[in-house]
Amino acid sequence: MERVIVTGETIQKALTKGVEKLGVGKKDVDYEVLEEAKSGFLGLFGKKDAKLEVIKRLNKTELAKNFLEEIIEQMELDLTIKVIDKDSTNKRITLDITGDELGIIIGYRGKTLNSLQYLTNLAVNKGNSEYVRIIVDAEGYRERREKTLEKLAFRMAKKAKKKRRRVMLDPMPAHERKVIHRALQNKSGISTYSEGEEPYRKVVIVAD
Repeated sequence: MERVIVTGETIQKALTKGVEKLGVGKKDVDYEVLEEAKSGFLGLFGKKDAKLEVIKRLNKTELAKNFLEEIIEQMELDLTIKVIDKDSTNKRITLDITGDELGIIIGYRGKTLNSLQYLTNLAVNKGNSEYVRIIVDAEGYRERREKTLEKLAFRMAKKAKKKRRRVMLDPMPAHERKVIHRALQNKSGISTYSEGEEPYRKVVIVAD
């Protein structure tokens, strides 16, 4: 985190000096007054400038990356985080975790990874009016998981048709249920819906 210590005749003059040194605007910094300005006796004797610590605010990409790095450090895992995607509207940021201990960070069926993603979104968007979606991946795990879910959807749809009864899948988070619904939305003779309450909500596949 970039920060500078600056002085000035007034707090505002010191702040202006600080943002110039950091190369940002005033809306992009926080500051702490270390010493108030003093005019001194008759404006001459004992006069003292204001002293500020001016801190550059992190953008949401930096906040997300720092948040994840702190968690991984607390878990004592040797992993690296890279920013691999940031869309042009700044509404979505994808972070990829790489290393030799990914099994721990992914967890059973991606549950740990999903929890990390949820917590990172909370941390980054807390108190901000403009929501940015943070996607946390681990060396392409999410794409592999999506393909696995699509195969599961087609296999269970085939079973529903053969048995002529509905097939209920295991509970899944919302983004995984969407993969199932999307995979089967145009499949002839098959319909899907979700039932139950979170976090136990399930996809149901029905042969029409």
